[in-house]
Order: sequence, then C-alpha cells, then structure tokens
Amino acid sequence: MSKKIKLGFIGSGFMGQLAHMTNYINLPEECEIVALAEPRPVLAQSISTRYGIPHVFSNHEELLASGLVDAVVASQPYTRHSILVPDILRAGVPVLTEKPVTLSVAAGEELVKLGQELGSLHMVGYHKRSDPAMEHAKRVVDEWKQSGEFGKMRYIRVSMPPGDWTAATDMPIGTSEPGTAGVLEPLPAEFSEANGRKYDAFVNYYIHQVNAIRFLLGESYKVTFADRSETLFVGESESGVCVTLEMAPYSTSIEWHEGILVAFEKGFVKVDLPAPLVRQQSGNVTIMRDNGKEAPSYTTPVMPNVSAMRNQAKNYLAAIRGERPAPCAAPEALEDLKIARDYIRLLEAYQ
Repeated sequence: MSKKIKLGFIGSGFMGQLAHMTNYINLPEECEIVALAEPRPVLAQSISTRYGIPHVFSNHEELLASGLVDAVVASQPYTRHSILVPDILRAGVPVLTEKPVTLSVAAGEELVKLGQELGSLHMVGYHKRSDPAMEHAKRVVDEWKQSGEFGKMRYIRVSMPPGDWTAATDMPIGTSEPGTAGVLEPLPAEFSEANGRKYDAFVNYYIHQVNAIRFLLGESYKVTFADRSETLFVGESESGVCVTLEMAPYSTSIEWHEGILVAFEKGFVKVDLPAPLVRQQSGNVTIMRDNGKEAPSYTTPVMPNVSAMRNQAKNYLAAIRGERPAPCAAPEALEDLKIARDYIRLLEAYQ
C-alpha cells in the first residue's frame, strides 16, 4: 500500500483528540483522516471543522459500511473493546485501540481468536514501545543478549509513581452534550466486586509497565509475589531473570518519574520516560558499560524530538502498509491481562 492511508476515527474524546488525532493530522504525507464516527452531533461538527474531516457518521457501523477507510483508530474505553472491535475485525479493516486489549482475560481470548480467524490487524496502543528511547534501549538490550559481551541479563526494574500524566496539556474540543450510554464489559466473574475493581484499577494504571517488562525481556514472564501494601510486584522470566514493578512508592504533583532499569552482569541500560501526553519529546537513555575490556563508561545518546504518541502513529501506518509488524498486536497484549489476573490472585491470598 503506497498511497496515503485513508483513516477513520471511531470516537473523539480526550484521548482520541490529544493522543491520536493531532498526531495523524501532522503526518499528511502518510495519511489523511477522511471519516469520523461520533454520536454527539455538535462535537462531531466541531471536530470535523477543526481538522477538516469530510465525512461524519453517528456510529461505527455507518462508517465501516461506507467503504471510505483503509484503517481505523478506535479510541474508546477498554471496557468497550469486546463489544466494538469485533465489528471492525469482521469488516476486514485494521484497527488501533487503546490498552489493554479488553478488560478480562476471557473477553481478550475471544477477541484474539476472532482476529486470528479473520486475519485482521488489531494493534494495541502500548505507545511506550514506540518512544525513541525505548526503541534504542531495546536494540542495545538485544545486542547485548546476542553477543554476551556484558554478561547475562540479571534484572529488570520498572517504577512509575503517580504524577501529572497529561503534562498540563491543552484541553480538547468539548461540548455540553451528554455522553452516550453504551454497553460495557463487566468485571471478571472470578473476582469479588472489590477485587474486580482492584483488577480494573491495576490494568488501567499499570498495564503499560507490565507490557514494557516483556518488551525489554524479549520473552514471557510470570508474577511470583505481590506485597501486602500493593506497592511491589515481583516476577520471573522464562530464562530466570528477576523483574520488579514498583507501584506508587511515592507520588508527585507536577513531575513524571517513570523509569526502567535493565541490568546485565557488566552493565545496564536505563530509560527515563516523559509523561504520556508530552509533545515533541522522547525519553532519555543512559548506558553503563564495564566489561573489563575498556574503561568503564556512561553514554547518553541524543534522542529525536519525537513523542511516543507521534512515533506510535508512524508505526501503526507502517504496519498497515505491511512494512513491519505492529509494536504490539492483540495476541501479545492478551498476555498482559493474564499477568494482571495472576497478580490479583496473589493479593487474594492475604484476604
């Protein structure tokens, strides 16, 4: 597919506008937004006028039936994915959704099975994988694993204290129209109401970090320990690498302190990530080398002024064109929900 990709947007709320629409609009050589499905008519008109979107529909069925689009971005609550995405997959149209793939493992398994049967692309929006700093770190980590020059991988630590995840971003276009009441996926049946809500909160706040651990490991892992205070999560990879996730050890009111450390026997790769909605800024990478062959060193490569969200848009378009795989498709994203489920099961042991 060499021509410009014709995109449709299903939904245009806060994330739809600020995390996605503004980024695709700024890639005019690669794509154009030709259609919008938005049930709130005043909002739909305001957005179509602001961004020059020629075709507006009141629901996703009308947009898909129009035949106008090559692919869609469906920025919806993840509790809508299991209801909405099957229609998109059956239409044979590639789709990008937010994370996670669904709310429950069971719903995720059904959605993944459908996508595999139909051969449809469902990319899940783990935008941190597309941060230039993460992409650089991944290349270094894979090189070290392959060469063995810095010993074995020993440990991965991820920390994400709560902070201003929006980075005081601009407000989206809004109206006083009430939101539409759609069908939502229920909480997982295996949990009590309280534990189901705890599971929902975990996948909402920390599923990005659960996914990032696997991305840098390059292999599957399982959760082995959950501390009673719900601050620390510990796991072990298939090859025996220890991983930890620190959840809210403290909080900040203005800054964003998300960091990842990948430790080898004779060096480490450290990534510091910006707030999710920051613009024109990637993360930072620090690489420490001390393998005894040369003087120990620290290097900090200069990253491009490209945000993870912008680069995610470019990666999605490249996947649609068949140039490279999606950074994270639905089958892998399903593994994150299994980790989340097993984490809550461990917490239940304290009750």
